[in-house]
Amino acid sequence: MTDTFAIVGAGQVAVQAADSLRKLGHSGPIVIVGDEPHAPYQRPPLSKKFLSGELPAERLLLKPPSFFDTHRIDLRLGARVCGLDTAAHELRVANGDTIHYAKLLLATGSSPRRLSVPGHTLHGIHYLRSRADVEAIRVDLAQARRVVIVGAGYIGLEVAATCRTLGLTVDVLEMSDRVMNRVVAPEMSAFFTAEHEKVGVRIHTRTLLSGFEALPGQPDRVGNVITESGQQFPADLVVIGVGVLPESGLAAAAGIACDNGILVDEYTRTSDVDVHAAGDCVNHPSLRYGRRVRLESVDNAFEQAKIAAENMLGGHAVHDRVPWFWSDQYDLKLLITGLNFDYDQALIRGNKDDRSFSCCYLRGDELLAVDCVNRSKDYMAAKKLIAERAHFDLHKLADGDAPLAEAALSR
Repeated sequence: MTDTFAIVGAGQVAVQAADSLRKLGHSGPIVIVGDEPHAPYQRPPLSKKFLSGELPAERLLLKPPSFFDTHRIDLRLGARVCGLDTAAHELRVANGDTIHYAKLLLATGSSPRRLSVPGHTLHGIHYLRSRADVEAIRVDLAQARRVVIVGAGYIGLEVAATCRTLGLTVDVLEMSDRVMNRVVAPEMSAFFTAEHEKVGVRIHTRTLLSGFEALPGQPDRVGNVITESGQQFPADLVVIGVGVLPESGLAAAAGIACDNGILVDEYTRTSDVDVHAAGDCVNHPSLRYGRRVRLESVDNAFEQAKIAAENMLGGHAVHDRVPWFWSDQYDLKLLITGLNFDYDQALIRGNKDDRSFSCCYLRGDELLAVDCVNRSKDYMAAKKLIAERAHFDLHKLADGDAPLAEAALSR
């Protein structure tokens, strides 16, 4: 039987897993199959410095090209896996190739949730997920004056900040009642709304999109964004950021259990003993929070990839890590650690007017998660304390001048 370890997807998970497999002693063939034509690259800069043109494409790379040769990794780019036969341990590639594997890692990631409203196929309407997406946006950006962004999550607000910094007129349309509604407390939403509005970004909440209209004289190009209330927002460029969906179709078609992503256990194993999965495409158990989650996080991808590599080699490593995320908007560094599910109090440390503060999410006196704005010391302390399930003296916790750890009760 072949001793090939195959990885479907060529992003953060794939590169980290391949690197870990070699460091852990796997000497057999490793094949990475990715459908994009570009060598594996970082995604976080796409909505920020790569979009603005500050960061050249070569600096996006996760590893230099020599890494794959040195580590004897067969990197196949521009190749789409169109079939998986788990009984035969076989991958079918659209170009006709067949790859036989001993162990398989699915690292298929996620794709943008797409809208199908009238006019959605007009030129000038973009989604932002890949390097190619951003390169297409930049072509339109060079001629644009008015940008409309649909969705006020991390991606939408990061793009808004980048476009406004470039001097463009920016309108953000959000269907819920506040920005970053799914991930932060109302106090944080209000702060970031105010920061964007200070520099001229116009944020419109409770605004439902009904469609797009073509530019007069150019029937194939967007000219207006139309809302259900009848408002019209002139647009030379539209960027849609309304969430992502896990790329689990390959797994599901092969009979691997899926539900809002590929289902894995704490060892990154799928329902097939020889198939693991990691990254944005997986629905995994969070031991810390006692529930299943699907996370879109570079840190989660990195850590799951290491666990998957060890367990593909016969190990029993457990993925049990408090996740963290970040977002850069203007000169604001938002660092988030933990998950704020079922919190009953959001406590602010520090002064929002100083643009350096933290929002602590608690259930009773137990710290679940922390959002830190330009306050990295709180973030570093919180990562450890949340993992330890620390409880806090809330009066001391509210004292932004005292170290966060000093507010923790004896444990």
